[in-house]
Amino acid sequence: MMDLKVLEKKIKNCRQCQLYKSAKNAVPGEGDPRAKILLVGEAPGANEDEVGRPFCGAAGKFLDQLLDSIKLPRSKVFITNIVKHRPPGNRDPQPDEIEACRGYLEQQIKIIKPKIIITLGRHSKNYFLPKSAPISQIRGKIFRKKDLVIVPLYHPAAGLHQAGLKTTIEKDFKIIRQILDKIEKE
Repeated sequence: MMDLKVLEKKIKNCRQCQLYKSAKNAVPGEGDPRAKILLVGEAPGANEDEVGRPFCGAAGKFLDQLLDSIKLPRSKVFITNIVKHRPPGNRDPQPDEIEACRGYLEQQIKIIKPKIIITLGRHSKNYFLPKSAPISQIRGKIFRKKDLVIVPLYHPAAGLHQAGLKTTIEKDFKIIRQILDKIEKE
């Protein structure tokens, strides 16, 4: 089986869709290769594209605060996106772009073997729970898919753009700690 370093190199050289043409850097993901929790965003933003790291801009700072609030160091999770190159102008990732990256995300899941997948935003939610209700209706709920727990949450950027969602996101993040504590007792 491929390891994360080999997969990272493949992602950095990817030409399976047109996104690489306008992106500065691929953003494969980062974190603990044995993480129990995999956080999956939608696509890299401008800051992420600049440095090649996921969640390193304002949404990343908020994500770090959220992780700190549940006493979960960023170094103990793995963070990635469904699309590995930034869509131009921060537009939503297109279905063909998501499909082009599908194999990379599936390989990351196989290698890391997380117990919990936290989807951040509607595109990530739709990737893992395609037939589910809108994120506003199912955020913070627990879904089981084989031996995985999937928890859809709002993207941290939503809390930055809509102040009313910030408290909701902070509250929803507490669920991660509860699930993790339960898993660690098993």
